[in-house]
Amino acid sequence: MKISFTLSAAALLLTSFMAQAQPEYDQYARGSYIATLADCTACHTRDPQQPFAGGVKLQTPFGTLVGANITPDRETGIGNWSYDDFRRAMTEGVGHNGKRLYGAMPFTAYTKMPEKDLRDLWAWMQTLQPIHQPVETNQLPFPFNIRTSLMVWNWINFTRGEFTPDPKRSAQWNRGAYLVEGPGHCGTCHTPKNLLGGDKNGQFLRGEAVEGWYAPDLTAGNHSGLGKWSQQDIVSYLRTGVNRYDIASGPMADAVRHSTQHWHEDDLQAVAVYLKSGEQHEDKPPAPLDTSDDRMKLGAQIYSAKCSACHSPAGRGEKNIFPQLADNPLLNQADAVSLIRVVAAGSRGVDTDTRPTAPAMPAFAGTLGDEEIAAVVTWIRNSWGNAAAPVSADDVKKVKEKLE
Repeated sequence: MKISFTLSAAALLLTSFMAQAQPEYDQYARGSYIATLADCTACHTRDPQQPFAGGVKLQTPFGTLVGANITPDRETGIGNWSYDDFRRAMTEGVGHNGKRLYGAMPFTAYTKMPEKDLRDLWAWMQTLQPIHQPVETNQLPFPFNIRTSLMVWNWINFTRGEFTPDPKRSAQWNRGAYLVEGPGHCGTCHTPKNLLGGDKNGQFLRGEAVEGWYAPDLTAGNHSGLGKWSQQDIVSYLRTGVNRYDIASGPMADAVRHSTQHWHEDDLQAVAVYLKSGEQHEDKPPAPLDTSDDRMKLGAQIYSAKCSACHSPAGRGEKNIFPQLADNPLLNQADAVSLIRVVAAGSRGVDTDTRPTAPAMPAFAGTLGDEEIAAVVTWIRNSWGNAAAPVSADDVKKVKEKLE
């Protein structure tokens, strides 16, 4: 009886302890997931052996910024920050001791996060291993390195405010809107920028050049947007990095690898619903180049010799290995830098948990000249239902120079 009583008492104590600890554990779990939604790894983890210790170089039109150390190290991280410091950085772009943050830290999107999400994220961040690693975050040249100028930048480009659900929309739509506009900060890359690097008004998610790639139009337009993508196309791309139209590469490969492949299924579906519901802005396609154009003739010959074996003569591609080129809105983007880059330098698609073998595209800069690359890119962008501006040899040269 004594032994039985002792075991029962221990079980009750353990049950009581777990009941008290569960809310705290749930908060840490939620915070960890919010960090995944926000893709904190992308800018703050250069070395996987030193997670969140910073050091990632971010190339901006104004110079180089470096992701900060956000571990709880008191000397080189944010160990001396209070929650209020953190909340102000996330929602106002002002960090510890009033230090103003550049827009490369997407506080313009994080400002939409509610208090609960911020507190959960902060609680999780306190559990990180402190890592002593000094990081010089501001490597911009004069005058862009003067942080007080950001007061003017914020006045022009930043509107503070938590996300407000649309009562006329479903809970799923509102969740998708919150994820895209808030922690997912999709507009940071996919929204056209003004001369100061802020988002252009009225052009949310219409595409922008980023770090030598083109973050495509994510609006619902049929010609260059996601109008032809199904909801499942969007979910598949974010989960696996692959769908019939595209294989994630460049900065988007990192976003899929570190962030979106780990999102909950209902969150991916919510994002797809939100993106597919967008109003279609004027998306009138240009007339494709005539096949008699010399560039089209040369491009057709090169495609037949170099590309058709993988992508098929009719541009149909091969499911989950080689993207479909025919009737592909990604090829109709205003800026062809991504396609030029992939043809010239090659590319390796993202590897994910569900698709660990990443398909690759060979480089052709060693076998094709600038005129030839321009011709085949122009031909692809004006064949099988595609229609877009032609590419010049100078366009190819500029892309190659940046790669060097």
